[in-house]
Amino acid sequence: MQNTFIRTVMAIALGAIPGALGRYFITELTKASFGKDFSYYGTFFINVTGCFIIALFYTLNEQKFKTLSPEIRLAIATGFCGAYTTFSTYGLETFTQIDKDNTTIALVYWLGSMIVGILAVQLGVILGKLNSKSSITD
Repeated sequence: MQNTFIRTVMAIALGAIPGALGRYFITELTKASFGKDFSYYGTFFINVTGCFIIALFYTLNEQKFKTLSPEIRLAIATGFCGAYTTFSTYGLETFTQIDKDNTTIALVYWLGSMIVGILAVQLGVILGKLNSKSSITD
């Protein structure tokens, strides 16, 4: 069991390295090309390409790559795509619910993630501002 756990952790970590670096370099390239006020162009590109990559891998995995080891699957889907963008998982999970004819669940998940996510960002900003105002400075 411990060997399986270590292989799993290593596979995810090794897949995450190029995913995180890809995200960073694309963001930096976007800022250099369009200015830092337009860094969201990079995020948009990352989210769209991440959705494409995870969907392509998921489909090929189900259709052709049935002999891939679990570690390779984890390295690509969880490691690379997870570090590149979690939006890809969000997109795939929404699609999976639609594909299973769970349209209501898909809609609640899709809208709920966006709405609650924005509210969580706002709460984080509010708490961050409160915390910074009440901190003791030297």
